[in-house]
Amino acid sequence: MRHAKVGFLMTDEVVSVVGRTSSAVVGALLVAHDISGMPVMDDDDHVLGVVSRTDLTGRGESTAEELMSAPAVTVRAERTVTEAARLMTRRGVERLPVVDEEDRLVGIVTRRDLLRVFLRPDHEIRRCVIDDVLAETMGIDSEAVGVRVRDGVVTLDGRLARSSQIRLVVRLARELDGVVAVTGRLTARFDDVHLSPADRSTGGVPG
Repeated sequence: MRHAKVGFLMTDEVVSVVGRTSSAVVGALLVAHDISGMPVMDDDDHVLGVVSRTDLTGRGESTAEELMSAPAVTVRAERTVTEAARLMTRRGVERLPVVDEEDRLVGIVTRRDLLRVFLRPDHEIRRCVIDDVLAETMGIDSEAVGVRVRDGVVTLDGRLARSSQIRLVVRLARELDGVVAVTGRLTARFDDVHLSPADRSTGGVPG
């Protein structure tokens, strides 16, 4: 299955400041570029933190390094959009500086950028569940599982061969870009959860 990567969504022309930049200059840049926050860098392009408009409120004369939230929460360009969104939610941030293998700034991605992926039409999510999860990855006949999607919530109904398949199908569907939640109403003809992986792979399912 294919997942959108952060590198395809990020903005690579990033407005940033160094730690010694005054709060007045930071505020002017935020207004001029109509952005709500920016990375604070050292002299080697490493991200020290992030400064936002709310950091400037009532702080008087100060520098970006004194105002910023640190350490910075960053992400690599090769990470998936889903992973970036979960990181944003977990850390309570609105933007993620994107860094390379040496932790140098290469771009920035915002919550708004990620929403462009998560606002996928329900019919497209349904197609991905049927084609990518059921058919391609699991080798399950699409006739065996009914798939309904509404506002990003996937509902799965049907009867599979083995109970161990249920958890895997639900997990794979949940990992698809655009999926908000998965409701599994699946049953199985044979309960193989108690079997070892070797027994499952050698056909521990009654004929």
